Amino acid sequence: MNRRGFLQAAAAALPALGLHDVLEAEARAQAEAPTSPRVHVVGDGEDRYGETRTLGFSTVGFKVGTADTGGRLFVMEHTHMVPGGPALHRHWHQEEWFYVMEGEVAFVVGEQRVTLKAGESVLGPRMVPHTFSSVSATPSRLLIAFSPAGEMEAYMRDSEKAGRPADPAAWFRKYEMDYLGPSPFWKTHAG
Repeated sequence: MNRRGFLQAAAAALPALGLHDVLEAEARAQAEAPTSPRVHVVGDGEDRYGETRTLGFSTVGFKVGTADTGGRLFVMEHTHMVPGGPALHRHWHQEEWFYVMEGEVAFVVGEQRVTLKAGESVLGPRMVPHTFSSVSATPSRLLIAFSPAGEMEAYMRDSEKAGRPADPAAWFRKYEMDYLGPSPFWKTHAG
């Protein structure tokens, strides 16, 4: 069978296999995923759930929870950011958008290294290695949005409790990310 004949046969078989129906149902379910019916106002410096979390280099507040958007978006804020930041990593499924609200934050996104000031933003595309660190003389403030939300809210909750994992690669895989090594900022800014 030539390639063209194979492709025609495969295309004809899809409806018979029900694959089209499965894919269509999945797309419809994602588009119709429930969101929170209530309006949630989260004030300046507040957390969506009234909780406080720390990651060692910052305090983290959730602004939009995963459940609020049916898993399509998760937004958090880093306050009191000091030099340090997360390990170099990449997300399997999330785009990660960073918006600097105060101070200066240095980023590594792929092969690029940039330093942003208040009012500037950068996108970390899925599967592109990235990390960041405050580089200000005073603490920085950073807003981060993940789309889709994936496991990021769970990762933030669990990371505070777990501290430094014995096997960072396994820990990151649990939350659909790859650990790529320590942050290059740890050498220059953190102990």
